[in-house]
Amino acid sequence: MPRRAADLAELVDAPANSVSFHLRQLAKAGLIVEAPEHARDRRDRVWVASGSGFTVGPPEGPVTADEELVLRSFMDQEALDLHDLVARITAWAAAWGSGREESVRAAIHTGLVELTEEDVRWLSGELEALMDRAIERSRTPTEQPKKLWRMVSLVADDSLPRPTHPDHGEAP
Repeated sequence: MPRRAADLAELVDAPANSVSFHLRQLAKAGLIVEAPEHARDRRDRVWVASGSGFTVGPPEGPVTADEELVLRSFMDQEALDLHDLVARITAWAAAWGSGREESVRAAIHTGLVELTEEDVRWLSGELEALMDRAIERSRTPTEQPKKLWRMVSLVADDSLPRPTHPDHGEAP
């Protein structure tokens, strides 16, 4: 969805100049691009995502310690964001389940399945394709108002070890 710095600043309750700085940094990294076709005039800067989402796949070769640190930082932030999202959904779900809140604000689908590595690659591809279609659909103008929704696709080996707490050597 095309957005201006001022639109995003209002959305995240931050100063527009700070948001503009971060938008320029995201553009330098290739994560967003300008969308002049949505601008009101030549000075108006409108931005859109350069892709439909992010997939962290296996590296093409050995990575450096710095690259591993960047990936770890990215994944740590994703974990914090997901924790926050689940906490907000949990708080909303109680009001929705009791009937106090009538609007659907989230949907969670969980399941335990037995898969081969080939099955996981297939499922990951299907989920990625579905997300791409949903993102494309979200970019189609409609008469109905739209809200931002966060989509997450996660397939994980349930036997992954739990991380240890850095100070105590035990799970948090």
